[in-house]
Amino acid sequence: MPASSTPTSLGAGQILAGVPVVPGVRYAPVVRPGRLPAIDDLDPGGELAEDKRDHEVARFTAAAATVAGRLRERAASATGAASEVLAATAMLAQDRAWLGAAEKRIKEGFPAVRATAAAVDQFVDLFAKMGGLMAERVTDLRDIRDRVVAELSGLAEPGVPVPDQPAILCAEDLAPADTAGLDPTLVVGLATTLGGPTSHTAIIARQLGIPCVVAVHGLDEIPVGTEVLIDGTRGTLSVSPDPAEAAAAVDAAAAAAAAMAGWTGPGATADGHPVSILANVQDGSAARSARETPAEGIGLFRTELCFLNRDTEPTVEEQASIYGEVLDAFAGCKVVIRTLDAGSDKPLKFVGHPDEANPALGVRGIRIEALHPEVLERQLDAIALAAERTGSAPWVMAPMIATPDEAKRFADRARERGLVPGVMIEVPAAALLADHILAHVEFLSIGTNDLAQYTMAADRMSAELATLTDPWQPGVLALVAQTARAGANRGKPVGVCGEAAADPLLACVLVGLGVTSLSAAAAAVTGVGAKLASVTQAQCRAAAEAVLTTASAAEARAAALAVLD
Repeated sequence: MPASSTPTSLGAGQILAGVPVVPGVRYAPVVRPGRLPAIDDLDPGGELAEDKRDHEVARFTAAAATVAGRLRERAASATGAASEVLAATAMLAQDRAWLGAAEKRIKEGFPAVRATAAAVDQFVDLFAKMGGLMAERVTDLRDIRDRVVAELSGLAEPGVPVPDQPAILCAEDLAPADTAGLDPTLVVGLATTLGGPTSHTAIIARQLGIPCVVAVHGLDEIPVGTEVLIDGTRGTLSVSPDPAEAAAAVDAAAAAAAAMAGWTGPGATADGHPVSILANVQDGSAARSARETPAEGIGLFRTELCFLNRDTEPTVEEQASIYGEVLDAFAGCKVVIRTLDAGSDKPLKFVGHPDEANPALGVRGIRIEALHPEVLERQLDAIALAAERTGSAPWVMAPMIATPDEAKRFADRARERGLVPGVMIEVPAAALLADHILAHVEFLSIGTNDLAQYTMAADRMSAELATLTDPWQPGVLALVAQTARAGANRGKPVGVCGEAAADPLLACVLVGLGVTSLSAAAAAVTGVGAKLASVTQAQCRAAAEAVLTTASAAEARAAALAVLD
């Protein structure tokens, strides 16, 4: 196990603070992921004989293909965000750039294990320097390295152990392949040193419903086996707390969760103010699972899965079939389809993205349309075809809109096909010009993940900056408030489909700011709806007003708790 066995300097009852991600309270011993032996232990060095290099290249290529195949299999068996990030990791495992760098080293005489490590280190440095969304792939790339090295060395895949009793998993960070495979009946809590509230680990933990806290300073000092109390609402870990007090806290949280579990919708505050509670999905399977919850519709259908990991663009017919599955699952209900949000960390093989110094601020989302308008045209054709076949009337929205002119161009194309047009608000400029944008579209949907990153000028994967990318940041919520006011003035709906909508407490604040719908991971729907049903619209407004007077995310959360909890 990688955790230190030396005595910890943390005293019993000491509380570590981080950024809360998934609510819930659990009390259990700490477990940690296993790690590979050091590269020097697996490969002591030395130059590979020239007549063995081709065979070593073949051995490396086979190991990488095996790892990619396992990831694809896991993606196929997973749903929602877990499937998406596993598919993206499988693509990265077969990326020709790093594979080529490793093969080059082998041909120069490096054994495959050392060549793999060196090639990955090269691209880790590159991704880290690029920052933004590319920096998110550092953990994924290191995970691929470890899996390929294990395959080359004849070792079991590294990763999370299966505990023999409920445990709280503490780690520096987790790769998507590890997080997606967690059993929530055994891993009952999750805490990481790195990561932010919108990291892959956080998003998958939210989908699985595992209480989660990220960016926890001092976490590495807790030895394996230490009993800890994790509070995913307040963002704390209590080290070796009084067992009776810990049990009482867990029981109280369980009772509150049980009361919430009885909520069946529709979304409304305690005094009857309606709020649509919707689900985020990415394919038909996820939509059918979401249909088992009280979700009233789909607030975000991510269509990237149709395009990622493909050498050629999917046909209109292929796309229409996939879209039709989601429309069928929620027949007669509201379904909001987001057009392709690719680029940056989600490149398309068939588009030929330009090399960019800062991809997170480059050609992504709707901006791809400027270079390849036919991709958007065919996608809108496919959505219209799926709508016709299913007798549905989907809403459609474009990502990364920054100007009213962009919104108008997209709206014109959507209306030509009888679709209801809207746009995502992820760029601060779009929030500031929301009233002008609403002159051209019928609705807005706020993507709080990117809005927080761009507003705070902070990489959402940086543990050091995790408090800046917290959606509770007053600066971010001020832009949400301005967007919602624009919607109210125009008489048009404004929703939130970012991860902020999955936080029951923050959901109440968003409603108080004037948001008309909330769309979250299916696992969060019941908790959000139940919390809203327990408070009045006046309480939501009071909480929103209190939050907007604060100066930090921690103060904002505390102000909301004082009013609503």
